Amino acid sequence: MNLLSSGRRYAAAGSLAAACVLAVTVPAGAQPAAAEVPPEAFLTGDELPAHDTGWYSSGAVAGLPEWPVFCFEDQLPAEDAWHQPYWTELDTGALQVVVEAGDEAGAEALVAALSTAAADCAADWLRENPGASAAWDDYGPVEAADGGHVYGVHTAPQEAGLGVRLFGVGRDGTRVTLVDWGQMGTLQDAPVEEFGTTLSTALDKLGA
Repeated sequence: MNLLSSGRRYAAAGSLAAACVLAVTVPAGAQPAAAEVPPEAFLTGDELPAHDTGWYSSGAVAGLPEWPVFCFEDQLPAEDAWHQPYWTELDTGALQVVVEAGDEAGAEALVAALSTAAADCAADWLRENPGASAAWDDYGPVEAADGGHVYGVHTAPQEAGLGVRLFGVGRDGTRVTLVDWGQMGTLQDAPVEEFGTTLSTALDKLGA
């Protein structure tokens, strides 16, 4: 794994960070998907950044979650997608989405779209939440399978809790994954190195 950290980006300008963090813990609804993705392609709880209470999961489900995935509402296709939610007994949650793109060109285009959405997330959120503050960081590439990348986003509404998210995006051949981890806090609270290992594992498992 090669995880590089660059300078932190800040923006200041709404209302909603806590909800953004906790959205990954909301039970998901099933949607039909044409492509079968085996359970072995998904992370297990002990492959996520360690948490004091441990991780729980209800298993992989066809389609996308019932609630839009924060920052990726318009990029993730429901067709040929599967997802698996994870949660803890406190305020930390995670989500993995796997999409079978059908060909490598489609997979590359989806990774590019997800990466752009991750990099634009803080600025897009601020436009919808004037008066709030947000920050983001590009933590660099992960060298596994056909490559991945880690991003961090922090959101702070005017009258609510602080939220931090880590996003991992990458692919192996025609299969693309997004790993989303979130909790209350700031970028300084995010387990970046552990999450880099998590993304590396997720990419290696896509070929299952």
